[in-house]
Amino acid sequence: MPVGAPIIRLEDVRKSFGAVRALQGVDLACHPGECIGLVGHNGAGKSTLMNLLAGVFGAEGRMLIDGIESAGPHTIATAKANGIRCVFQELSLCPNLTVAENARVMHRALSGFGWRGRAGRLIVEQLDQVFPNHGIGPGDIVGDLPIARRQMVEIARAFTVTDAPARLVILDEPTSSLDAHLASQLLAYVRRFVAEGGCVVLISHLLGEILAAADRVIVMKDGRVVAERPAAEFTRTSLVAAMGTVAHEEAGTRDMAAGRRQGAPRIRARARTGGNELVAHRGEIVGLAGLGGQGQSEMLIRIFDAARHRAPGITVEGGSALVAGDRQTDGVFPLWSIAENITITSLKRLRSGILIDRDKTDAMADDWRSRIGIRTPDMHNPILSLSGGNQQKALFARALGSTAETVLMDDPMRGVDIGTKQEVYGMIRAEAERGRTFLWYTTEMDELKHCDHVYVFRDHRIVADLTRGELTEERVLHASFEDVA
Repeated sequence: MPVGAPIIRLEDVRKSFGAVRALQGVDLACHPGECIGLVGHNGAGKSTLMNLLAGVFGAEGRMLIDGIESAGPHTIATAKANGIRCVFQELSLCPNLTVAENARVMHRALSGFGWRGRAGRLIVEQLDQVFPNHGIGPGDIVGDLPIARRQMVEIARAFTVTDAPARLVILDEPTSSLDAHLASQLLAYVRRFVAEGGCVVLISHLLGEILAAADRVIVMKDGRVVAERPAAEFTRTSLVAAMGTVAHEEAGTRDMAAGRRQGAPRIRARARTGGNELVAHRGEIVGLAGLGGQGQSEMLIRIFDAARHRAPGITVEGGSALVAGDRQTDGVFPLWSIAENITITSLKRLRSGILIDRDKTDAMADDWRSRIGIRTPDMHNPILSLSGGNQQKALFARALGSTAETVLMDDPMRGVDIGTKQEVYGMIRAEAERGRTFLWYTTEMDELKHCDHVYVFRDHRIVADLTRGELTEERVLHASFEDVA
């Protein structure tokens, strides 16, 4: 249970971006010795609130640190000096620097002769504590690491200590790129950190994580706190209801595996290192599972490329569209508008003569805004004006709005709220009924239950093919770690 005065307290905090009211009278207190779960739909104000705590920008209202109201502005420097750290939803590491050099960026105390070695030891020791057997070296270039390992480095860096303590650590969707094994390691470390007197604010759309790790849960909607009580008083259903979404049962979502594998396959592919062959038919939803970084994303990229150019070991019938999980690197065009990002793969259908018809593109963009619930007053706003979850919605709209026969999804639900997930699941099922094929890599066990069958990857090859009837978390983990006959 929390003891003592709050590390930081917000009273009647308000923040607007133009006509958008991101925060509307929010109160918040973060005490030592507690983990606060923060949930809400995309655009509810969660990330805005965390940016405020981290000193990224100011806002109207009162802020007290250790019971004292600051005389000057609350900046990143003052937040750091008071032990407030933040792991942002969009990772902030410098991709051209090594892991050790990124640790140095955060810690000015690592200076003088031998600083690189000290920085390397600092970050590796913290990685060892949070993610045992992580396999990350201090000299690794961050841009060369897969997104899961980049997220691991950013998380570990937030907990490192030199001249300033780590008292309050804000984790904004920290497990969005981590598999179940790595996520469990992180949540176990969070509980140890809290038990030692630290405070963690955990933002996640995975409600099971919130209920398992948090002491207190805060629900936000439209820039306001709409519910706040101990985590033990919530169930998944009541938490979803507090967010304003109807909870749907996931079990029995699809009962269509029988008879799916008919006719000629639409996709045949085999990993470069051998293993079982991946086969996907018309109208199938095929899951890709296993620990992160075991070749699932690589397989999707190879299939995506093979739909345009011949590739050894892969045959693809028809076109394909890709929903990237690492949206900043592989997904959005950052200088373009929301509408341009959605319609880019459909330009042939949006022409009048040799020119792009502006009315058609606007109509398509507005249609997908309403269908998938993109929260913006104007689809011509820059894509980066959206929250991370709403950016991901735009990528879904781009793929589902295309004419591609196959949609490839690379852990696509990163930062997407539960209400939108349920809507997208329904869209995927409806599109599969119409004959579209989906290849779906996901680190969430609940999402695999929507698939007709699931291929499990280990060591960059397929080691098991599980039907829906055979699919259990135990069998996926067993195939992920052990040899399968």
